[in-house]
Amino acid sequence: MPQTFYNEDHEGFREVVREFVKRDVVPNLDQWEEDRSTGREVWKSAGAHGVLGIRVAEELGGGGMRDYRFRCVVQEELAAVGAASLASGFSINEDIVASYLTTFGTAEQQRQWLPGMAEGTIVASIAMSEPAAGSDLRGMKTTAIRDGDEWVINGAKTFITSGFSSDVVLAAARTGEHEGRPRLSLILVPTTTEGFVRGRKLRKLGLHSQDTAEIAFDHVRVPVSNLVGEEGRGFHHLTAQLPLERLSIAWRALCAAEAALNWTVKYTSERKAFGERIIDFQNTRFRLAEMTTEVDITRTFLEQSILAYNDGTFDVTQGAKAKWWATELQNRIVNGCLQLHGGYGYMDEYPISRAYADARVQTIVGGTTEIMKEIIGREIAGRYPA
Repeated sequence: MPQTFYNEDHEGFREVVREFVKRDVVPNLDQWEEDRSTGREVWKSAGAHGVLGIRVAEELGGGGMRDYRFRCVVQEELAAVGAASLASGFSINEDIVASYLTTFGTAEQQRQWLPGMAEGTIVASIAMSEPAAGSDLRGMKTTAIRDGDEWVINGAKTFITSGFSSDVVLAAARTGEHEGRPRLSLILVPTTTEGFVRGRKLRKLGLHSQDTAEIAFDHVRVPVSNLVGEEGRGFHHLTAQLPLERLSIAWRALCAAEAALNWTVKYTSERKAFGERIIDFQNTRFRLAEMTTEVDITRTFLEQSILAYNDGTFDVTQGAKAKWWATELQNRIVNGCLQLHGGYGYMDEYPISRAYADARVQTIVGGTTEIMKEIIGREIAGRYPA
């Protein structure tokens, strides 16, 4: 079928992204895995190439392109070379923190943080998950107590992407209660603030070059003006932005699955066994046919989801559908592709090995598959009230 999702502007931008990836990403991938960090230079280069801050207003140093398809191009090109860790870090900056600031932030907050994020000189992270509260946001224990013109924040967070390298954290904290339920607020915390503590850099199954850390707030004081959005409306703000976060994860999952298939077709067309190319065995062709069909169908669904997001009609339930389906697909595809690589697929010298490890977290981060199905099921049941 002819490609109708992208236009000439998107493809022109792709050439810029591809050049950035070729020059600044591919040569460094293995070293980043060893270092368990991408470092900061690649962020600055991404900013210089216009790969960051795509949706940030031009007057704030960004690209001013609200069309999410430009972000899709970036994710495709990073996935094609197996740079899932970098793609994930960029997504936190672009699709989460920058999006919250653009939607709910004050003009002063936007001027303070968004230009640096677009330049790649400021790395941001979001702090929601806690040691005893992952999917259950209402179980959050971190508190922010008003003391005059300051918030005093205490608590601990875990699984924080870019938590070891970020310059600012958008933290979710309890700022009160209403009818026995916690009222959450979102507060910006510069990581140089006294009392902000970086804990362990966590060692993970995959995404090795994306630093993930524990952080803590020990009587951290920040100005009241660091509140993002309305006090006590943090849960609603999070809910409003989660569809984009989940759509971003879903698109990365699709891109990773497509990349895995491309690597596998190439490998099986070159590798021989029993005197024949592996791709010439019927089992291989059947498996490739099945996986390619699944991926193509998923792309059609997600392209429609992206267009719905651009139109403002993409909602929480659609986000849940996209996220659970695409991430489960990603895990099935990389597993099937690794199998077709045989023993070599288990070796780190082949990108499918890294892709296999990187994929596993996708059905957990941003809301587990089980939570996604609960959201969808609740919406279905709501059509037929008791």
